[in-house]
Amino acid sequence: MNVLLVNPPTDHLVRTFAPDSITEEMGFYPPMGLLYIATHALRASEGRYRIEVLDTQVEGVGYDRLREIFLDKRPDVVGVSCMTFLLVDALKVARLAKQTLPGVHVVIGGTHPTIYPEEMVSQPEVDSIVMGEGEITFTELLAALAAGKPLSGIPGLGHKENGRPVLNAPRDFITDLDALPFPDRELLPHKKYYNLLGGSREIMTSLLTSRGCPHNCVFCTVKDGRLCRMRSPENVIEEIEFCLARGITDFDIIDDTFTIHRKRVMSIAGRIIDKGLKITMDIRARVDQVDEEMLETLSRAGVTRIRFGVESGNHRILKNLRKGITLDQVRNAFRMARNVGMTTFAYFMLGSPGETAAEIEESIRFAREIDPDFVQFLITTPFPATDLYRLGIEQGVLDGDYWKEFSARPQGEFTPRWWTENLTHEELEAWQKKAHMRFYYRPRYVWKQIRQVKSVKELVRKARAGLRIAIG
Repeated sequence: MNVLLVNPPTDHLVRTFAPDSITEEMGFYPPMGLLYIATHALRASEGRYRIEVLDTQVEGVGYDRLREIFLDKRPDVVGVSCMTFLLVDALKVARLAKQTLPGVHVVIGGTHPTIYPEEMVSQPEVDSIVMGEGEITFTELLAALAAGKPLSGIPGLGHKENGRPVLNAPRDFITDLDALPFPDRELLPHKKYYNLLGGSREIMTSLLTSRGCPHNCVFCTVKDGRLCRMRSPENVIEEIEFCLARGITDFDIIDDTFTIHRKRVMSIAGRIIDKGLKITMDIRARVDQVDEEMLETLSRAGVTRIRFGVESGNHRILKNLRKGITLDQVRNAFRMARNVGMTTFAYFMLGSPGETAAEIEESIRFAREIDPDFVQFLITTPFPATDLYRLGIEQGVLDGDYWKEFSARPQGEFTPRWWTENLTHEELEAWQKKAHMRFYYRPRYVWKQIRQVKSVKELVRKARAGLRIAIG
C-alpha cells in the first residue's frame, strides 16, 4: 500500500491576527505531526507500506504540480494535515486527490478535525478523519484499509458508513511518549528548514519534548489536554543525538511551555552540557517558571532564543486573560534572559476583553521597557474550543458559532472575528501597525540589530521584514 501525507499549500490561508510583514520572513518549520504519524506507521508496518511525506510549503509545490505528483505516485491513501487556518487548502488538496485518483482514500487530521469532527467528515472529498493524537489511530486505519476491515472499531477515527458521518469513540491520550519512535526527518528535505532567529545556522528542526499544558489562559486551545505528559530526559537527549548524526544542530522546542517541570529541564540541560553536545535551541517559557540558575544552565546547554507570552502591560487585562503572571515577573524574566545572552521574543495581545485604547498604549510602552529582541503584537482572536470563544458568543461579541458554520461550508473568503468589545476592526488594525512601528523603528533597536547579525543573508531577511512592517 502506498501512502502520501501532505502538508497543504497556503494559497487560501485564512487571514490571521499577525501581519504578513512579521510572519513571512520567520522561516520554515517541519510538519512534525505528519512526521510522527508516518514514522509510527512505518515502524508498525515492518516495511509493508510505502509512506512518503510532502511538505508543499517548503518545496514550493502548487496545485498543478501536486496533481502531477498524485498521478506519478498514485497513492492508495492520501493524508492531509489540517490546521484551522489551512482548512480551505486542506480540503482543496483532498478534492484534487479525489479528482485525480477516484479510488483513493482521503484522511484528514490535525487541530481542526479534532474540534469540528462531524463537519469535517461530512465533506464529500473526505473519507475519514483522525481526531486528537494521530499516531496509533492512523496506524490502525492503514491496517484496517490494507486488510479490508471495517473502520468502526478504531478509537479516535471519524468515517462514513453508507455516506453518513460516523464518529467512533475518542482515543485516550498517549501517556508514555518515550514509546513513540523519533520522527524520521529524512522523510523531508530537512536541510531546507530554518529559523530566522537562529542567525547564521540555517538547518533546523522542531523538537517536541512534552504534550499538554496545565495552565488556564482564556484564549488558548489546549489540543493535547490539560495533563502535561513529558518525555524522559534520556529520551530527549537520544533524539537530539539522533538529529546530530544527520547534521542537524539547531532545535526549535515546540512544547507549549518547556520550563513547566524545573527538575526535568535542569536534567536535560545538564546532560547536554556533560555530553558536550554542540547545539542551539529555541524554547517557549512562562515568565513565572524561570530563574537565574535555570536560564544560566540552559544558556550553557545551547538555548540561544527564548519566547515568553506577555500578552499585556496592564495588570487588569492580564487578570481578564487568566494569564496568572505579574508585570514584575515579566521584567525579571527578560532581565535574566538578557543577562545570560539569550535572544528574547515577546508576544502581546491587542484588544483583549475589557481593554481600552489607553491600556493598549500601556502595552506598547511596556514592550519598549522590557526591550525584547523581537516582539509580536497579535490582535486578540477568539479561537474555537476556547473559553474566550464561548464567552464571546455568550456576551454577543461574536455572532454565534461562526467557526462551526465555516467548517460545515468552507469558503475561500473568510476572516476570523476579533474581540471588538471596545475597539473596531479598523481601530485594532491601526493599533497593531502603530505598535510594531513604535517598537521596531527606534534608532536604538535598529542599531542593536545591525550589530547582532551574523551573516549577509540574515541581514537581508531582517531588513526585508522591517520594510514590510513599514509599508503594512
